Amino acid sequence: MKLILPFLLTVVIVTGRMCGEVPDAPCNGTILATIKSMPSGGMYSASSTANAALRNAVTIRDGRILVDAGKARPSYCSEATYLVFLKVLSELAEKHAISIDEKLTKALRPGSQPDGDGIWGRWNANGPGTAVLFHEQKLGTNFTDPGRAKPGDFLKIFWNEGIGSNEHGHSVIFLGTETKEKDGATFLRFWSSNQPGGYGEKSVPLSRIRRMLFSRLEHPELIRCPEPWRDPYLSRLVHSPSSIAEMEHHSGILIRPPVTRPVARP
Repeated sequence: MKLILPFLLTVVIVTGRMCGEVPDAPCNGTILATIKSMPSGGMYSASSTANAALRNAVTIRDGRILVDAGKARPSYCSEATYLVFLKVLSELAEKHAISIDEKLTKALRPGSQPDGDGIWGRWNANGPGTAVLFHEQKLGTNFTDPGRAKPGDFLKIFWNEGIGSNEHGHSVIFLGTETKEKDGATFLRFWSSNQPGGYGEKSVPLSRIRRMLFSRLEHPELIRCPEPWRDPYLSRLVHSPSSIAEMEHHSGILIRPPVTRPVARP
C-alpha cells in the first residue's frame, strides 16, 4: 500500500479540529484508523536490516513522500509508530489541512540520522524522543498521568527505572486498559512493532511498567524542520542517563529546569 504526501499545499486549518475529532484529542481517531491500514506481523528486529527496510519503505518522488509500510519488515517499535505519524501527515496533506514544502518532505524521511538529529533522530532517540519533538514544535501535549490517556495517544513505556543510556523502553500507541477476569490484574493494551512477531496489538500487566510518558498529537500543522538540527539533550542520552526531572523538563511537563547541585570537593 502506498500513501502520497503532497507538498506546497494551501493551508486550510481550523485549530484543534483539523483531524475531525473532539478538541481535546483532535487526531486520535485518525491515528487509530491509520493503525488499521498498517501491515501485521513481519517479525521484530532492531537491526541494520530493519533500518534498510525502513529507508526502502519511505521514498521521495516528484517532491512527494511515499510510504509503503509493507516494505518495512522486519521492524522495530519507534519505526512502527513513526510510520503511523507519517501516514497521518499524509492524510492531512491530502485534505489540504497542512502544508509541507520540499525541504520538510526531505526532513521527514527517516534515514541514518543519529539520535537527536532531525525529526526521525528525535523520534528514534532514547528517553523522551517523541515527547521532546512534540514540545519543541508545539505539536501536542505530553503528560505522565495514565488517567488522562486516550486511545490513539503516542506512548513511551519504560520497563525499568533507567532513562537514556540505561533504559529499557518501548515506543507504542496507547489503545486502553483491560482487567483480566482470571486474577483481576489490569493490563495495558497498545499497538506497535512488538517482540517477536512485529506489527500488531499487545497487552501487558501494568505491574511490569515502571514509567509512562504520553504524547498527544494536537497541532500537526506546526511540523517543521528542526532548528537547531541536533537536539543536544537527546543526542547525549545515547551515552548518558537522565533524571526524571530532566526528562520532564525537556518534555514541557516540568516548567522549571532541574536543579544541578555542585559536587562537594574534598
